[in-house]
Amino acid sequence: MSTTDRLLWAPQAWIASRWQAQVLMRVGADGHFSAIEAGTPAPAGATVLSGPVLPGFVNAHSHAFQRAFVGLAERRSGADDDFWGWRDRMYAVALRVSPEALRAVAAQLYAELLQGGYTQVCEFHYLHHAPDGRPYADPLMMSRALMQAAADTGIGLTMLPVLYERAGFTAPALRDDQRRFATSADDVLALRRGIAAARQPRVTAGVAIHSLRAARPESIARLERALADEATPIHLHVAEQTAEVDDCLAATGCRPIEWLTKHVSLDARWQLVHATHAEPGEIEAVARSGAGVVICPSTEANLGDGLVDLPGWLSHNAVTSIGSDSHVTRHWPAELRLLEYGQRLALRRRNVAAAPELGLDATAARLFNRHLAGGAAAAGFDAWGLVKGARADLLVLDVQAGGLAGVPLSHQLDALVFATEAPAFDEVWVAGERCVAGGRHRRQAELGAGFVEAMQGLWPAG
Repeated sequence: MSTTDRLLWAPQAWIASRWQAQVLMRVGADGHFSAIEAGTPAPAGATVLSGPVLPGFVNAHSHAFQRAFVGLAERRSGADDDFWGWRDRMYAVALRVSPEALRAVAAQLYAELLQGGYTQVCEFHYLHHAPDGRPYADPLMMSRALMQAAADTGIGLTMLPVLYERAGFTAPALRDDQRRFATSADDVLALRRGIAAARQPRVTAGVAIHSLRAARPESIARLERALADEATPIHLHVAEQTAEVDDCLAATGCRPIEWLTKHVSLDARWQLVHATHAEPGEIEAVARSGAGVVICPSTEANLGDGLVDLPGWLSHNAVTSIGSDSHVTRHWPAELRLLEYGQRLALRRRNVAAAPELGLDATAARLFNRHLAGGAAAAGFDAWGLVKGARADLLVLDVQAGGLAGVPLSHQLDALVFATEAPAFDEVWVAGERCVAGGRHRRQAELGAGFVEAMQGLWPAG
């Protein structure tokens, strides 16, 4: 233990899945916890935190540029509206975003995510090329915009360059309005190497496959072979829409998750985003493989995707995490609440995620603990949370916030998830540095002004 460690002290902290009192946290020069000690009075020189402390949370699925589209697709002009109509409108936005605008939009988003309790975000990044579809002279131009936005805000970033090469299972190529997304397996591997070579603080790199409909089987196999000996996250969208399931059955004879279990060596590196339409046998096979599932409740609700089979995934002890995806919601307590409430509405039961038969009677605690661990896996971390060796990320609760005031400590996590209408974090720390104080990001005014300017360029007054 170094004498140069920074000392943080909390009256209570969530350690080993429960509240513990008088917690001293030592932060090394590398921004990681060198020790966590409960039952320790605050020593001289320690920074005394203002309230109970939770670990930072991982946002396991993000398309940052879609923050520029939030609130702008909530009207219907025809007889019906669905995911596919939303997607076409979203593509129109994707064709207009410059690197400068992307940085401004992403910085605003990442500041909001920090205020909402996320300290790491997994960026599923497929917006690579210039608006005309030609590669930039620097292939990392758009990736750098995201890394700069992360540096502007202090959030941790897992970059996931995306394999995206066709418009559908039987399409020979991409549609014209997808031209900025085009990549091969070798392109994705090169982007990953370039991101790693940039050596940006708090930035790591994995890879992603947009979906089975958007990537050829031989390209997926190429990525799998190239990464066979590397412990790197591999994310992909799967079984989000019933139309996707139907198309996959018609093209391959298998449902999407079924195809993966038969043709890919699933393991803990693989993260199946959405997996909304999964049958019991598929759930069992994925859980047995150790692969993770990334659930995005607010986006799945906003797009009308359907409800994930949460009881099925829980019953098989599958690895699950949370993502905010298109960012209609940007704080994790709201995502966990919607995840549980969707099940309550569908099943007409309460506290669906609780498991008193396992000694887990608190719904919020079970959801929080599972998705905390699952998020770490999705981001590629071996150590996460308030544990020695993990990055020194933490959230300080504002115990006077609406929904938390007057609630006993034993029920603070319940109230945070089910009784708060807005983020209730007084402070947010990443790698031992305070990024949020008094509930506001340290650069909120500056970043907000840049965001408004970018939005005015993307959406001229009309």
